[in-house]
Amino acid sequence: MTVTPPPSFAGHFLIAMPSLAEPPFSRGVAFICQHDEDGAVGLLVNQLSEYRLGDVLAQMKLECEDPEVADLPVLIGGPVQQERGFILHREPGHWESSYRINSDWSVTTSRDILVAMAAGEGPRQAMMALGYAGWSAGQLEQELKDNTWLTVEANERVVFHTPLEERWSAAAGLVGVDPLQLPGYAGHA
Repeated sequence: MTVTPPPSFAGHFLIAMPSLAEPPFSRGVAFICQHDEDGAVGLLVNQLSEYRLGDVLAQMKLECEDPEVADLPVLIGGPVQQERGFILHREPGHWESSYRINSDWSVTTSRDILVAMAAGEGPRQAMMALGYAGWSAGQLEQELKDNTWLTVEANERVVFHTPLEERWSAAAGLVGVDPLQLPGYAGHA
């Protein structure tokens, strides 16, 4: 008997259903960076932290002359290891510690990408998050069965061009759903 592995949701959004009230996932949009039989790792793309990129660069003793770069928001990527930074970006680049999610997306955790961003030489489309969200083996699949999340392929417009407070609705709109019209409970047919 051949067992078919579950589909990978890497490169997809998880969009919190209204019934998910647990911070920081309430009205959350998570970008799944890695998903396999061992579990999943993702970054929330719509939860603002108290920091700007200039604050992080200054803490790392990196000068940033570009006020636009310095003013980029830093997001709360999830509740795990919030002292660790993750850069979600489009161009793959040649960074010391990058993980290629798919042909369009990469995530980088090494200092060299921040040095490049501070110098105005980083990826054109990049988002920084502190911390990540993690799911153990089978946990994400169970949460999907429990109707905790909607899924859809990730979209650069939502990540880079949609205001934070509109990303939940915009991501759900990719599925053709208005999340405010959904019930606050899960049901099964």
